Amino acid sequence: MAAIGLHRGKYQVRIRRVGSPSISRTFSRKKDAEAWAVVTEQKMEKGDYEPDKALRFTTLGELLECYSKEVTPTKRSQEIEVMRIEKMKRSWISEIRLLNLRPHHIAKYRDERLLTIQGNAVARDLSLISHAIDTAIKEWNYPLKRNPVSAVRKPTSNRSRNRRLESEEEQPLLDAVNHSQNIWVAPLVELAIETAMRRGELLNIEWSDVNLDKRTIHLENTKNGSPRTVPLSGRALEILNTLPRDISGRVFPVSAVALRGLWRRACKRANIENLHFHDLRHEATSRFFEKGLNVMEVAAITGHKDLRMLQRYTHLRAEDLAKKLG
Repeated sequence: MAAIGLHRGKYQVRIRRVGSPSISRTFSRKKDAEAWAVVTEQKMEKGDYEPDKALRFTTLGELLECYSKEVTPTKRSQEIEVMRIEKMKRSWISEIRLLNLRPHHIAKYRDERLLTIQGNAVARDLSLISHAIDTAIKEWNYPLKRNPVSAVRKPTSNRSRNRRLESEEEQPLLDAVNHSQNIWVAPLVELAIETAMRRGELLNIEWSDVNLDKRTIHLENTKNGSPRTVPLSGRALEILNTLPRDISGRVFPVSAVALRGLWRRACKRANIENLHFHDLRHEATSRFFEKGLNVMEVAAITGHKDLRMLQRYTHLRAEDLAKKLG
């Protein structure tokens, strides 16, 4: 049965039915409130009523589940985000009702995560939770007055990594990926070292983006939103020429999640510690500078808009500089 009341100059409708959560909505005009109540009750009688998204979840975990189905698929990093959400859903914080979620819960979750992962990763987790809650409030009409994440101090960022592939590590790494049962991981790793392309960029390349005659790969969707064309070295061209063509049209038909596992196993097999796949971009960029390319030339290849960002990539090896000094 629908009940309509006047609250602060607006008409609030509330419909209660046995076995279902109550439904409410606010209108400026009484006749709009009455019309919505009639239509909604008729739909409920016929079994045709689909509740708002906000009524599909009560806990943070249920919100994250809804978010992963509605919002995450629109992102380029959807595979990684789904994996992060699944991990969050196994945490105690996912069981807390949204209406009871407070800043101290978020702070406790932050501090526990900081014991096992770096600050940048924790900050990404908090950002994901915050965006999910903002989406629930702004788009799904969830009755929260404030996002509790906004009141919590964000973890300090870690120092930018300057990890490079050491000379004694490169061959064991290449041997490890070449012994993988997955035929794509070895050429993917080598191309990363040759081009300084990001993991997501490599995984999204299609053969239609590759021009072997002009020795280029065109990247339409990049992290900074600006398309760029990557020139190919002789070795990069050789790698691409040896690859089989997959029916999907993708140069590397591998998921981001699969690549993460393949990379972890390859590093373990090569007995290499603390080497991330993204470090290959750092290695490649540093090699461009060592070959004598200037900042503008390197930026054209890597896609850096802020040239100051390239300063952290120019960790030239002292022994190489010594040779130049004579």
